[in-house]
Amino acid sequence: MAEPLSAIRNIGPALEAAFQRAGIKDAETLRDMGADAGYLKLLNAGVRPHFIGYYVIVMGLQGRPWNDCQGQEKRDLRARFDALKVQAAPARIAPEIEIEKFLDQIGVIKKKKGRK
Repeated sequence: MAEPLSAIRNIGPALEAAFQRAGIKDAETLRDMGADAGYLKLLNAGVRPHFIGYYVIVMGLQGRPWNDCQGQEKRDLRARFDALKVQAAPARIAPEIEIEKFLDQIGVIKKKKGRK
């Protein structure tokens, strides 16, 4: 039987449910993927980016309490988090652009300048 995600330190019911919705079903899968790939999967599944949420996962996979992240390590994690947000942005922004295109086609809104 697979170990539940909540077996990983810092992962409670809400985060476990978000991982489940993103297709990450157990602790072993998340450990194999690592924090960055797992968090990117959350972002692509529609979870709003939140820095603390990201480093909670990183710390948990290291078996550390969430508030153990400080100083240069925290700054380095912030850079990784920002890069993940940029990487996930096309998946998060594309539906909004498509909705605007549709609304413009039916005459509900005018296209914003610079949008095709």
